[in-house]
Amino acid sequence: MSVVLDGLRRWPDVEAPGLVAVDAADRLILDESAALRADADAGSIVVIGDAYGALTLGAAYAGAFGIRVHVDALNGERALAANAERAGLEETYRPFALDPDLVRGARVVLLRLPRSLDALRDIAGLVAAHADPGVVVVAGGRLKHMSLSMNDVLREFFGRLDVTRARQKSRVLVAREPHDGRDPEPAAAHIDGLEVRAFGGAFAGARLDIGTRLLLESLPSELTGGTADDPFIDLACGTGIVGAWLATRHPDAHVYACDQSAIAVTSAHATMLANGIGNRVDVVRDDGLSARHSASASLIALNPPFHSGAAVTDVLAPRLFVDAARVLRPGGQLWCVWNSALKYRPLLERAVGPTQQVARNAKFTVTVSTRRRG
Repeated sequence: MSVVLDGLRRWPDVEAPGLVAVDAADRLILDESAALRADADAGSIVVIGDAYGALTLGAAYAGAFGIRVHVDALNGERALAANAERAGLEETYRPFALDPDLVRGARVVLLRLPRSLDALRDIAGLVAAHADPGVVVVAGGRLKHMSLSMNDVLREFFGRLDVTRARQKSRVLVAREPHDGRDPEPAAAHIDGLEVRAFGGAFAGARLDIGTRLLLESLPSELTGGTADDPFIDLACGTGIVGAWLATRHPDAHVYACDQSAIAVTSAHATMLANGIGNRVDVVRDDGLSARHSASASLIALNPPFHSGAAVTDVLAPRLFVDAARVLRPGGQLWCVWNSALKYRPLLERAVGPTQQVARNAKFTVTVSTRRRG
């Protein structure tokens, strides 16, 4: 197994010192589940939250086949595929959405614990509702990201919960006897005239975070673009608040919203439908703007992420700035909100063009960058 795990990469996700493709929690989950997996039939093992393929490929290398896998981040899903191809294990698993088909009849579920309790509640409820009654969930994570509240969430849906000894600052929770299962339902909120929907784990949940609020307050009433061929773009859209705001404030506008998180895209779809604007807003799961043509947009709005999995990093935003610059038409604008401590303005100047500060509060800065001509 170490042969496979030691060769894992994060690519095409960011690769940098301190950012790893496999950690002690992955290895502990595999060790604690080894006997269960050895007795499991083909197609009865499910993996959820596998960052870059450690759980899936570790299980596959040990002989598992027909593994059903859900990875929320598109880059993680692509990294799993690349790692599987290098290891010759690409036929051992299939990707699924976070829906009943993922877990239907499952006997063993390997789960990297999400940091969001709401996300854990959605996953646990789904497993309890559709997995085999004898299912065993082996859920693990790093101690610094775990809390006793996770135990409480699992006990909402499982009659027995065992806690393993910690190893290398990691721990595993083993859940059995499912009950009271349910399919995920989005949280709902009415915010400043918008209906917002958020499944567990979506950034900010069903609320308007202070950075995005400052961005919306700063956008001018008159904007260039918004046609079918030149839509307003909500990059890294999360629950779709910015895209929905643009579509409702500009009743004839077309909007393109994208995010690499499956949870975010599902939430944004629900937000658009709740506001009756689904026919004018395309919501797409994408790594940045890879699906968009160059020089095809006049306006992009962005609240850049700063997490890669559980790791905090400042290398994600620069990649999005470069992608936005490629997609903007000459003279087009990138409206961006960012934590003032990150000092992104020089990066925006280099990647996009002349950048002006539009607004600033105690924590966040809003800038507008104009794409250079020529």
